[in-house]
Amino acid sequence: MRYDLQGLEISQEELQRLTNLPVNEKLLIITNPLKNLAKIYIKNIKSSEGATVVFIGFTICVFGYLLFDIFIKMFLSWITISSWILLIILGVWVGVFTQMVLYLIWKSRSKVVKFNMTNSLQILLSDVERYNSVIRAIDINDQIEEAGNPEVLIKERESVIEALKLTKSDLVRALKTERILRENKSFILSNTELFVNNLAALTAMQVNEQATEHGRLLNEALQIALDVQHEMKRLQTQR
Repeated sequence: MRYDLQGLEISQEELQRLTNLPVNEKLLIITNPLKNLAKIYIKNIKSSEGATVVFIGFTICVFGYLLFDIFIKMFLSWITISSWILLIILGVWVGVFTQMVLYLIWKSRSKVVKFNMTNSLQILLSDVERYNSVIRAIDINDQIEEAGNPEVLIKERESVIEALKLTKSDLVRALKTERILRENKSFILSNTELFVNNLAALTAMQVNEQATEHGRLLNEALQIALDVQHEMKRLQTQR
């Protein structure tokens, strides 16, 4: 990602911090980290130090199994089944139990989000998703350009980036305001600066060439800003 795009995307961590809710949180599947670990291991095997990686991995597995076998024979000698079978059973049981715990935690956090979800928050989350999609689209376009396709160059790039900065500022402000009103329903909002948005500046930047790539991106940023402005006005009427 180019330097001018870095920090523009609203990350999952930032979104949860702004809303004080575990929004858009996905269920963690324990097999996914194991798959990633296996991919890294296979990749290292294919490298110049593959033999060393295989030896270290094999040593860790054998050493771990020997320790487990010694523990079983010393403290659980009444168990008659083979230690390697017991290790497999124990591994499956721990995996299933861990996944159940992760599911219950995810379910509980999802209920918290559902209970606190407001219509305004739902719309703002949709706007954040659209905003991040624009960032990712520009990043992909940059990669295509760097691959040797100069014809996809985004003209007036600085204007597009500036528009996205203004849009992010409005989104952050709107999310903060929604959180204040949601968490303090009887509170009369006195910080009027939270309602100040940059729509006028953003509109002034919109170019006439709507068919161009940078014009399309500016228009997308403007539409998101208009949605945010509408929600901000609606939030003001709730005071």
